[in-house]
Amino acid sequence: MDKNNGSSTTDFILLGFSDRPQLERVISGVVFIFYVVTLVGNTTIILVSYLDTQLHTPMYFFLSNLSFLDLCYANSIIPQMLVNLWGPTKSITYAGCVLQFFFALDLGATECLLLAVMAYDRYAAVCQPLHYTVIMHPQLCQKMVLTAWLGGLGSALIVCSLTLKLPRCGHREVDNFFCEMPALVKMACVYSKVIEITVFALGVIFLLAPISLILISYGVITQAVMRIKSKARWSKVLNTCGSHLTVVTLFYGTIIYTYMTPQNSTSQDEGKFLTLFYAIITPTLNPLIYTLRNKDVKSAVKRILHVMIEK
Repeated sequence: MDKNNGSSTTDFILLGFSDRPQLERVISGVVFIFYVVTLVGNTTIILVSYLDTQLHTPMYFFLSNLSFLDLCYANSIIPQMLVNLWGPTKSITYAGCVLQFFFALDLGATECLLLAVMAYDRYAAVCQPLHYTVIMHPQLCQKMVLTAWLGGLGSALIVCSLTLKLPRCGHREVDNFFCEMPALVKMACVYSKVIEITVFALGVIFLLAPISLILISYGVITQAVMRIKSKARWSKVLNTCGSHLTVVTLFYGTIIYTYMTPQNSTSQDEGKFLTLFYAIITPTLNPLIYTLRNKDVKSAVKRILHVMIEK
């Protein structure tokens, strides 16, 4: 297939659930609602963390970066997805596909590292409370966040360069909602052992290693929590750590299942729903999980609204 309704031969076709038009209408409505919530929720966390001086702490510095990352992730994927779901054509330009592919990898890998950094922050806060401000000083926090962003960028450059070099032999149909690596690899007409090994190695670095560090951190935190006698502090620790652990479970669970299991072990529809979950639902749930379970954020929102009303 070289042409489709006059589109350029460099265009790709995002199939999604195009074989089920009724399902597409439902999905488009759900995706739009989640997109709005993602924009409002994550923007609110960034603004509140910046405007309220009581939230100028490492935890909210990392949380603001996570919210900014989720905003970038959603904006790189959802607008094009909605256009394709609402419109008659499902095409995306080659440049658009490459950008989607790159940003999905970059931001996804960065979030993996950032969640591990946040787990270390919770470990320092709970297990080393007297030395917390010395350990998590601003320069270290900035360096840790910068390392996470640069690590994501490096991994995306490696995987993108290898994947885009694969010959497609005229194949233009991407069997997914957006240009994601597993779908693009399946378009290739040759098998690449190099990509398989590279993806596995990066999966160990960006998925298995961070989740292992997170689990170790929470193992130590659990032991420390059991020794806390103050019910108020015990409750606060459980709220902040519980929120982070919920996000970790949702994000890592779906990502590991998608990228670290054999591609032929999951059906096409199952893979699409998993993609829909971690690409659309997780960025929406992150701000809700952190704000609904966090009294500090809710109090900060009330203070800012009170100041705005008085003015």
